[in-house]
Amino acid sequence: MLFVLEGVDAPNSLAKRKLARPAHLARVQALLDANRLAIAGPMPKIAAEDPGDAGFSGSLIIAEFASLHDAEIWLSGDPYTIEGVFERTFVRPFRKVLP
Repeated sequence: MLFVLEGVDAPNSLAKRKLARPAHLARVQALLDANRLAIAGPMPKIAAEDPGDAGFSGSLIIAEFASLHDAEIWLSGDPYTIEGVFERTFVRPFRKVLP
């Protein structure tokens, strides 16, 4: 089943995000390589491809996991979670309807 994994960035976490990004992207790439990733990306604080010093408000991943528990475990082990980029995380089931 698909699950939405969302992390909400902690205040002033841009430097932590930049440091943890390579390891985070490697984990997301593994989901893609396993054909389990539907979509993933950061949410800029401003309407810009590169928000610069404004930073990000969080990140969103929609991916396939065997269970809610497995999705929660995956997100708890993500470098953004471990390194304190995220102040809160959410995992919810998702049912794709369109397109």
